[in-house]
Amino acid sequence: MSVAELTGIDVPTGLLIGGEWTGGRDGGTLPVIDPSTEDALTEVADGTVEDALDAVTAAQGALAGWAATPPRARAEVLRKTFELMTANAEPLARLMSAENGKSLRDARAEATYSAEFFRWYAEEAVRMEGAFMNAPSGANRILVMRQPVGVSVLVTPWNFPAAMATRKIGPALAAGCSVVLKPASETPLTALYIAALLTEAGVPDGVVNVLTSRKSGAVVSAMLNDPRVRKLSFTGSTEVGRILLREAADTIVNCSMELGGNAPFIIFEDADIPAAVEGALLAKMRNGGEACTAANRFYVHEAVAGEFSRVFADRLAGLNVGPGLDESTDVGPLVNEPTRSKVADLVAEAADSGSKVVTGGRSPDRRGYYYEPTVLDQVPADAAVLRTEIFGPVAPIVRFGAEDDAIRWANDTEFGLVSYVYTGDLARGLRVSEALEAGMVGLNRGLVSDPAAPFGGVKQSGIGREGAHEGLLEFTETKYIATNW
Repeated sequence: MSVAELTGIDVPTGLLIGGEWTGGRDGGTLPVIDPSTEDALTEVADGTVEDALDAVTAAQGALAGWAATPPRARAEVLRKTFELMTANAEPLARLMSAENGKSLRDARAEATYSAEFFRWYAEEAVRMEGAFMNAPSGANRILVMRQPVGVSVLVTPWNFPAAMATRKIGPALAAGCSVVLKPASETPLTALYIAALLTEAGVPDGVVNVLTSRKSGAVVSAMLNDPRVRKLSFTGSTEVGRILLREAADTIVNCSMELGGNAPFIIFEDADIPAAVEGALLAKMRNGGEACTAANRFYVHEAVAGEFSRVFADRLAGLNVGPGLDESTDVGPLVNEPTRSKVADLVAEAADSGSKVVTGGRSPDRRGYYYEPTVLDQVPADAAVLRTEIFGPVAPIVRFGAEDDAIRWANDTEFGLVSYVYTGDLARGLRVSEALEAGMVGLNRGLVSDPAAPFGGVKQSGIGREGAHEGLLEFTETKYIATNW
């Protein structure tokens, strides 16, 4: 079936540069694969380095006019885009399910969540604060203002194709920046559709440009080395983030990095186990485990580990694995074959090292990149599955006895994006939350993401924050003016 038949909408398949949809300089295309069937849904333009620089030119040409647009006018465009996304939430969800494979339930939740970033930043656009004070010496006044950072390159991943785009576009436009969005080649259609809605909402030509390309390294490198580009906002793996930071150093580009995670999920002996199971289900299985915030390592107190393992495995075994667009599906396929193979290898290695496969542990014999929801119990503390971002529906359980051990094991990673803690003791929960090396903590909650909250990590999980007022400030530069009167 065509994309229009699957979703009920017409989705552009070209590059958006300077307000024009184009096939690109060389007319090349790349296929978009449905992970549920392994068949091509359609093809989109495959942008070149020259196309990328054309997009930068368009963004630079539109920058001054957009930056000078009154904040209220910018806010109204964002608010209109929120309304359009909300009105088209169902076709947007179906589009994400088709190209990403995620269940419709997850896709519908993302459609709602992603639209909220436009509403939030429509409200934040008019709240760009400055500062005024007397210098302590009395020599002058200090005026501080925030100005748009400039042309911004936004690089987004495939796992949340709508939310990762709107979480960057919203604050950039609210701050007065123009952007070039480079979506993942696995899921370009969602970004193209959102760009079409932004255009319909009244975003001026050149303010939002979209470059789809399978040559991600080359096109992003070309833009980073263009002196007109002043901002990079990247969401993706830590490995790629390191490369981009090195590239950005040559031209001292302002960088925001939302990188990998290895989230611990700690359950103490005094926790509400049914609540912990529900929280674990959300933290692990949201988006089929393909999330940087996914619970990756379960540290469960030995007094309740058997009960938690049994109940959690029963819940996962009852989930329906199937095509994302099927209403009965709980867990869709993984995004591609390399991801499925990685997950399968991690489970096999864990089983070989002594872990107990409580449920799952295999790929169904069917077309599509499926893997069964899996629980591994009694996992050795040094197992490879605990040191790798799984990005799949696999929950390894490690048993602990002492609180200090749980904290030490949780922090024993280069990552520090999010952690989860379940306990019936609020003092303990806050004490452990403070001790965990993470930018975010879910205390008796399996979900932390919110447009109004600062999202980001510490250590090698990233630099900067998205969402909240902090997300707006990431797209600004601070200017200080010294004066007297």
